[in-house]
Amino acid sequence: MTRNFITCLIFFFSFTTLVSGAHHGTIKHLNSGAVLPTNLPFSEIVIAGGMIFLSGQIGNIPKTLDLAPGGIEGQSRQVMENIKLSLETNGFSLKNLIKCTVMLEDISQWSTFNNIYKSYFEAGKFPARTSLGVDGLALGALVEVECIGMS
Repeated sequence: MTRNFITCLIFFFSFTTLVSGAHHGTIKHLNSGAVLPTNLPFSEIVIAGGMIFLSGQIGNIPKTLDLAPGGIEGQSRQVMENIKLSLETNGFSLKNLIKCTVMLEDISQWSTFNNIYKSYFEAGKFPARTSLGVDGLALGALVEVECIGMS
């Protein structure tokens, strides 16, 4: 079998599981308030069909909309702490993550972010990841990370 065919099969079965779970009322919207105020127009975490979807996290100081000091380094550490806190508050851990998307306001800061990011995972057991440069993030953040995991 070709790699593309196997990838398509994995996507099909994951999507089928997600959709069948959604039809059986297993969608959960979690808002702990540990990282962000709960009155924002999105869920902190959505669980559907055994999949965990984390809304994008920025480097805000928990329970506030104030960004952590220290530029890209401070915000990168805080965004990873926020992801960890959000997961742990809802009964999960970083080990549940399978895919992360990293958005950097300045892609030249990739190596700075990367050095901090990799310290949060066991060597060789990193989630799949995409990183991209963007033109503007919420609240003027320098980095945002959204993640997908399995429960």
